[in-house]
Amino acid sequence: MDLWLIWLIVAAVLAVAEIFTLTAALGMLSAAALVTAVSAAVGLPLPFQFLVFTTVATATVLFVRPIALRHVLQPQVQRFGVDALVGRAAYVVSEVTGQGGRVRIDGEEWTARAYDDTLVIPAGKTVDVIEISGATAIVYPRD
Repeated sequence: MDLWLIWLIVAAVLAVAEIFTLTAALGMLSAAALVTAVSAAVGLPLPFQFLVFTTVATATVLFVRPIALRHVLQPQVQRFGVDALVGRAAYVVSEVTGQGGRVRIDGEEWTARAYDDTLVIPAGKTVDVIEISGATAIVYPRD
């Protein structure tokens, strides 16, 4: 079996392992094995193939992996769905108590409860959405 084919198989195995681990390290080693497969196909002797693999693997793990992880692990910039409603202002449509009520958030009507069970928020007031619990907005009156 040709050496370039062995390196190609190693690259494929490392790429599949990367899919299951998501560490980015095995992906970098897979790339190094792929570059080494190309150097083996060109006819580089085995000791130099190991040198190519070691050099490329070290360079990718030390320099490329931190950049890739930084991009992958960035916090989500924008909130979506019900998470985007937290912190928004809402208009009380019908009186909101600790047991229930209705508010309008961005044109949509939601069931609501007061954050504090002792509060009674009359219709027409503006409230802040503290959290969303299922299909119910937990609200607190603005002062």
